[in-house]
Amino acid sequence: MAIPLRNTIYDKIKEANSLTDIELYKSLTKDGHIIPEDKFNKLLLDLEILGLITVAWITKEERRIEAKVVEEEADSIEEQNKEMMEKDYEASFPGFEK
Repeated sequence: MAIPLRNTIYDKIKEANSLTDIELYKSLTKDGHIIPEDKFNKLLLDLEILGLITVAWITKEERRIEAKVVEEEADSIEEQNKEMMEKDYEASFPGFEK
């Protein structure tokens, strides 16, 4: 089963962290992925809508593409609940003292 082109593009962006659309297109072509320009732009737009990359124009002809760093926020209430459940579990054993 072939890997979807969108995943291949995202992997290349993530690997480089930041590159231009021209560099990305050349890299894909070098790997044997010949993509029409409109499809290439659609795939970049899809990745941007999914929140995986950011695309910004740096010149009239060139765009900077960067992988977004996804940082998961720790839910403080969830953390408190987890700690309480662990303490309750530990306390459920007879003779357990901390």
